[in-house]
Amino acid sequence: MPSPIRAVIFDMDGVLIDSEPVYLGMQARNLQTKYPWVTLESMYPTVGMSSQEYPRFMARLCRVPFTPEFEKELMQADENEPIHFPDILRPEARPMLEQLRAMGLQLALASSSPMSNIRQVLGECGLMEFFPVIVSGEQFEASKPDPEIYLHTMARLGRRPEECLIVEDSTYGVQAGAAAGGLVAALRDERFPFDQSAARFHIGNLSEIPALAASIQ
Repeated sequence: MPSPIRAVIFDMDGVLIDSEPVYLGMQARNLQTKYPWVTLESMYPTVGMSSQEYPRFMARLCRVPFTPEFEKELMQADENEPIHFPDILRPEARPMLEQLRAMGLQLALASSSPMSNIRQVLGECGLMEFFPVIVSGEQFEASKPDPEIYLHTMARLGRRPEECLIVEDSTYGVQAGAAAGGLVAALRDERFPFDQSAARFHIGNLSEIPALAASIQ
């Protein structure tokens, strides 16, 4: 019998690119000179946060009011260390996407990151061609773990939740995909204390996705 999976929806950060250690380390280094109590571990809850929620959390962590000036300070900290995204692209990502496309599956990206960042990453990594549907968390009032981003992506694909395999890593992302009714495959990452218990499947490498999608009955 053919697999009921008709579409695969990917998160970006931590899934297609191994960005979380880079982002967290960079931000911690830049903030510790002014806020020495900010540690890498204290920033773990930000993994998977939307771009709207992140600066408010960081204001609380830095023990300062949330103001436009503080938001600007965070942005400037990020700009101090430019990232060359092809360096952190998972090497198995492109072959895996090529295989899924050859299988006739629809592909989409649903990331909490701003659309400008998504397009920068996909453009620099040469992956834009694989994603006719791209959705950013900045389009919605509620961010992951709210399922709205995935429900919207499924609607754009014209697919029911049970036809969609969702590839996630963070606690928020896994919960959002599961709440939307999709079949969630969680990419394991022992470096972070993610709660992936809501996922239907657990994988150690993106290269497992094509076989997984084909085997789901």
